[in-house]
Amino acid sequence: MADSATATGPLSAEELRLIDAYWRAANYLSVGQIYLLDNPLLREPLAPRHCKPRLLGHWGTTPGLNFIYAHMNRVIRNWDLDAIYVIGPGHGGPAIVANAYLEGTYSEVYPSIARNTDGMRQLFRQFSFPGGIPSHVAPGDPRLDPRGR
Repeated sequence: MADSATATGPLSAEELRLIDAYWRAANYLSVGQIYLLDNPLLREPLAPRHCKPRLLGHWGTTPGLNFIYAHMNRVIRNWDLDAIYVIGPGHGGPAIVANAYLEGTYSEVYPSIARNTDGMRQLFRQFSFPGGIPSHVAPGDPRLDPRGR
C-alpha cells in the first residue's frame, strides 16, 4: 500500500505508512475489546479461555470510524483546524475507545488503564462486560470513573 504514494500524491510514502500503521493498531485495539478477555498481544496461541463468552459491539462500523479518525487527525494537524469528530450513539464504541487509548487520552482520564500489556488487558475486559463500559458511544459513567467523580 505504501509503495503507491508518490511525491506528487496527496500523501508521502511515509505519511501513508504511518496512517496505515495507526489505522491497523486502532482496528486491533477495537477487535480486542469486542472479543478478548486475556492474551491482549496474542503472545500465546489463542484459546477459548481468552475470548469473551458474549460479544457486543459491531466490527462492521469500526474500521470506517477508525479510518475517519486517523485521517481527521492528519487534516487537523496539517491545517491547524478547529474541528470535532461527532459520532452517533451506535455500537461503534470500540473504535472511539481504541483511538482515545492510542493517543493517550483514555489513560489520562482513566489512569488505571495504563498504556502497557496489563492496561490493554483491562481495556479489553471492561468493554461491554459486567462492571465495565458500554458497547456504544456514551458519555462517561461517573460510577466507573476511578477518580470518584
